Amino acid sequence: MSKITKILKFLPPEVAHHVALSSLNLIYKLGLTAVFFKKPKNEKVNFLNLKFKNKLGIAAGLDKNGDYFNALGSLGFGFIEIGTVTPLPQPGNSRPRIFRFFSEGAIVNRLGFNNKGLQHMIKNLEKRKYDGVLGINIGANKNSEGNKRVNDYIDCFCALHKYADYITINISSPNTPNLRDFHNKDNLEFLLQSINEEKLKLGYKKPIFLKISPDEDNELILNVVSLVKKYNFDALIATNTTTDKSLLKNNPDLDGGLSGKPLFKKSNELIMYIKSIDPEINIVGVGGIFNKDDFQEKLRAGAALAQIYTSFIIDGPSVINKILD
Repeated sequence: MSKITKILKFLPPEVAHHVALSSLNLIYKLGLTAVFFKKPKNEKVNFLNLKFKNKLGIAAGLDKNGDYFNALGSLGFGFIEIGTVTPLPQPGNSRPRIFRFFSEGAIVNRLGFNNKGLQHMIKNLEKRKYDGVLGINIGANKNSEGNKRVNDYIDCFCALHKYADYITINISSPNTPNLRDFHNKDNLEFLLQSINEEKLKLGYKKPIFLKISPDEDNELILNVVSLVKKYNFDALIATNTTTDKSLLKNNPDLDGGLSGKPLFKKSNELIMYIKSIDPEINIVGVGGIFNKDDFQEKLRAGAALAQIYTSFIIDGPSVINKILD
């Protein structure tokens, strides 16, 4: 499989992504996953009343529509997070919109919540075979503004809550205009309060996470932590991509969010800062995990669980055992 991963690097990024996941799906449907991939041993972790097979998950963004979570789950991840999904289908930003920096273990993307919408995802969720923890990451359509943007989150939450083991509210993509304004106190309070009210109406008892940006100042992060506690959100996912391209060697003039190795230190520092504010807060750590040492350092920083994205794209499924074994 390592040879196939190397070949994929020569294809355009979105073509490579489709070919890789479609191939993985075919292998899964043929019942050949165990032939091609070594599955890590289960660790069995209890977190927020959910039973995880281990502490490593795949982050949202890889399987935006829930087309591949059954196949991804067969690789041995402790949990899978699908999305980001928006109420209505949308094409995302114009291409090219993914830029890979293999020598630096990094990706810049400006996808813009491209997805097939709620109804497509629900059809996939109704065919769920994956028996692990499944999170669903929800967002707002690009053209929604003001209260309509909050209503988008509510619509997604109402439609998807019964299929999810946890729901993630994504306010941190840099690729939907003004989405990160939800980090501001008044905007965030209205959003979290609205979701909490809907949660109570529905009798939803499972966890709700909030995915945050690594680019906000300390005052905003203090407000985020305070409001997450006030409205009984269960964990923060730290972090989404960064807009700081100076972390790349040649500081390319590109719009979009940077993920991978250059994000590792920045995301860890934010995790440690959040834990210094509130040692009891639950955190899922994301950003720059490529091996076991990275994984352990993310956990030492204060994360209870961790997710990968860029390393899976660059190194393929072999990275799971590299991290866990």
